[in-house]
Amino acid sequence: MDRTLIATVADHPGVLNRVASLFRRRAFNIESLTVGHTERNGISRMTIVVDSRRTDATKVAQNLEKLVDVLHVEDITDRPAILHDLALIKVQVSDRAARSEILKIADNFQARLVDMCSRTAMIEIAGSERKIDTVVEALRPHGILEMVRTGRVAMIRGKKDSEPEDAVSEEIDAVDSEQGGTRWQT
Repeated sequence: MDRTLIATVADHPGVLNRVASLFRRRAFNIESLTVGHTERNGISRMTIVVDSRRTDATKVAQNLEKLVDVLHVEDITDRPAILHDLALIKVQVSDRAARSEILKIADNFQARLVDMCSRTAMIEIAGSERKIDTVVEALRPHGILEMVRTGRVAMIRGKKDSEPEDAVSEEIDAVDSEQGGTRWQT
C-alpha cells in the first residue's frame, strides 16, 4: 500500500540533495517525489510516496524530521485528501479517424489537447493515478511515442488542524530569527 507523506522544508540550496541522500543512505525506496513552492515565500513542499510493503513510511518520516531544513513531516494517507498526478502523453496520429478518436478519448477524460501536428498529438491529463493509467491504456493502441508524469501531489481537504500548522509556523519563525530577519511571511 502506498503511503503519502508531506514535508514542509526551508527553500535553501541543497535541501533536495540532503533529502535524496537520506533516501540513498537508508536504502528507502521512494515511489514518487515532487517538490514545489508553497503560498509562503521561502518554504517548499515535498510530496513523497512510499510503498509501505518495501519501505517503512514511519521511518522515512522520522529520518526526514531530523534534517535541519525540514520543518514538518506528516503522513496524510489516512486523512481526506486530494491526490493528483499530471501527465503529458505524445501519441501517434495515423489518419483522420485516429485523430478523431484521440480527441474523443481526451474529451471523455477531461484531458486537454496541448499540441497537434500532422502526425502527433500531445494530451495533458491531471487526476488520480488510476485515471491517468486508464487514459494511457486507451491511447496505447494509437502508439504512445513519449510520456512524462509528474508524480503525486497531495493536499488535505478542508481546514488544517491548528496544531500541525502552529508547529510549522513556530519552526518557520525560529528559522527566521536564526537568519536575523523576517524572510518568511506566516
